[in-house]
Amino acid sequence: MAVKITEKENYLMCLHGEQPYWVPSYSFGPMPGAARPCTSAIFQPPFINSYRKGANGGRDVWGVKYVGSQSTAGGLLPEPGNFQLEDITEWRDVVKAVDLSEIDFEAQAKEGLDLLYAVGLNREDSCLEFNMHAGYFQDLVGLMGFENALIAMAEEPEEVYALLSFLCDWYTTVLEKMIDIVKPDCIGLADDVATWRAPFMSEKTYRELILPFHDREAKFGRERGLPITMHCCGHAQELTDAWLSIGVNQWNAAQTSNDLEAVKAKYGNKLVIAGGWDARGRLLEPDCTDEEIRQSIRDTIDRLAKGGGFMWCGGYLGAAGDMEAMRRNMLLMEESGNYGDTFYGYGKDIQRGFKDGKGYTGGGAI
Repeated sequence: MAVKITEKENYLMCLHGEQPYWVPSYSFGPMPGAARPCTSAIFQPPFINSYRKGANGGRDVWGVKYVGSQSTAGGLLPEPGNFQLEDITEWRDVVKAVDLSEIDFEAQAKEGLDLLYAVGLNREDSCLEFNMHAGYFQDLVGLMGFENALIAMAEEPEEVYALLSFLCDWYTTVLEKMIDIVKPDCIGLADDVATWRAPFMSEKTYRELILPFHDREAKFGRERGLPITMHCCGHAQELTDAWLSIGVNQWNAAQTSNDLEAVKAKYGNKLVIAGGWDARGRLLEPDCTDEEIRQSIRDTIDRLAKGGGFMWCGGYLGAAGDMEAMRRNMLLMEESGNYGDTFYGYGKDIQRGFKDGKGYTGGGAI
C-alpha cells in the first residue's frame, strides 16, 4: 500500500532528526521551473524587508542603503563607503527604530503570506519559515562597515552589546506580535559571520556578542516546539556547538570549506546539514560536462545523506540573464531529485501528495 506524504512532512521529518523517505531539497521559496512544491519558504514581515523588492535596492528598516548590481543578478549589499554609524559610542543618536505602535501586524501577516501565495506557495505542501532579518553581525556591518564593526567589537564590546540588544528588543517585539498570527512551521535565524576560511571572530566573541540575541529569537521556537534553522555561509563549524545550545536543528548553506563529514559524525541527525556542494573548481569550467555535474551531486548525497540529517542545497550564481547558470541550476534540481528520491530505498510505494490530489510518484524532481 502506497504511503502518501507531502514535501513538507518529509522535510519536517528530517528537521526532527528522523530519516526521511527521500532526501529533501532545502530552498528559500518556490523555485522557477519546478513542478513539485518547494520544501520550505521564508516569511519575512514586508515592512522590514520591502527594500529588497527592487533590483536597485533601497533603505532597510534601520536606514542603511542597499544597492544591487547586474553581475549579482540584483543581489543587495550595503552601499560601499556610505555608513550610517562611524563611532559605536554614538549609536544612540544615530540608530532609530520604527515605531511599532503604528504597525498593523495582522495586515503585515496577510501581505507577506499573499506575496508567497502569489508565487505558488501552498502551506499544506511546503514548510513556512519565519525569518526576520539577515543577522545581528550583518546589521552591525550594514551600519558601520566590516572594518569598523570588527574594531568596535574588539575595542567597545559593551557598546556593541548595547546596540545589538536595542535591535533585538525591536525584532523580538515584532516576532512576539506576529508569530501566532503567521503560525510558522519553523523559526529561521541568520548571520553570515564567516569567510570561506574562518569566522570573522573568535568563538568566545561570538558567544558573548552575537549568540545571546539569536537565543532570544530562538526562544520563540523552543517554547512552541518549532524546529530552528541557522543560515551561515563560510567556514563556521567552530560555532556549531553554540548553535545547538540554543536549539538549532539545521545549518544552511553548509559549505564545503567545512569538514562536514566530521560535523555529521559529531552530531548525527541533531544538526541537519543543508548544503555540502559548492560550484567551485572544475564545476565552474565552461567545458564541465553535465555528467560531471550530475556525478558531483550523487557524490555529495552519498557522502552526507546516509541515515538522514542531510538536505540538498546548492546552486550556480550568475549575472542577471545568465542562461548557462540557469540551465545548470535546472540540472541540479533534476538530478538531486532523481537521485535523492530513491536514496533511502523507497520507490513507487511512496506517493508525494499534493494539495490538488494529483500526487507525485517516484523519481524525478521536474
